[in-house]
Amino acid sequence: MSNPENQVSADITITSVEIQELSDEEQSDRLHLERRVERAFFEAGKALAELRDRRLYRSTHSTFEEYCLDRFGYNRSRSYQLVDAAIVVDNLQKCPQFVDILPTAEGQVRPMTKLEPQEQQEAWLKAVELAGGKVPTGRIVKDVVQRIMESTQVPNTYQISEVCQILVKDNPELKGKGGCWAIVSAVNDFSCIVRLWHGEYTVGLQHLKSYNYLPAECEQMQLVCDRINRVYSSSLEESVQRFLESLGKLNRAYLTALEEKVLSLLESEITHKEAWG
Repeated sequence: MSNPENQVSADITITSVEIQELSDEEQSDRLHLERRVERAFFEAGKALAELRDRRLYRSTHSTFEEYCLDRFGYNRSRSYQLVDAAIVVDNLQKCPQFVDILPTAEGQVRPMTKLEPQEQQEAWLKAVELAGGKVPTGRIVKDVVQRIMESTQVPNTYQISEVCQILVKDNPELKGKGGCWAIVSAVNDFSCIVRLWHGEYTVGLQHLKSYNYLPAECEQMQLVCDRINRVYSSSLEESVQRFLESLGKLNRAYLTALEEKVLSLLESEITHKEAWG
């Protein structure tokens, strides 16, 4: 027989938990804070895009990629995933029916970066419908996007380092970039990542037109791109900015003697400033 004194007794106390309702103000604060959490990836992408486009990293880092890795721990791929996701969400916000049903995570948006703005809106609308009127999962969005791409598939024949012209057509995200030349830095199934003289962008195939330059001419334009990127800054005098922007729309694979002289002078000025702090 067991000794009662050696038995371990456990007293279980059940207490009721009173559920406290939120006041109207608290409920409003909760919804506001939840929305901020959900939009965190969007705000990060918007901020990264501005840091890149204004080259606000230039005082400490030579490239945007190095800056993101050092400052935020983001590799090149992650940085541009957030930037591209912010562009998509901006586009979705233009549709009144999406006001209360917007993406809550970058993974839900990533598949749509391969689509054109109108297709992105159509894809999200279909994904929300399949999710029963709620925010769809990344898998649902991916499946919808895959069906859209299969119905409009166009083979990507562009090559890395190829020089192309930007065609705006009906894409508002490319406003101001029409006629600019760009250098292909990555080739995707239905788009290319291209480098302009002032940053990198993801561009659909229908918005690119090859210049069909020879390899030596492509190398020359790569060099010109690097040189312009190094000296361009929003803090420059407007006339100087306009000059550099005009070089970004050249339809030839060389600089004239005068253009070369002016660009060299700007490079010299930048080097002098950096040397003297």
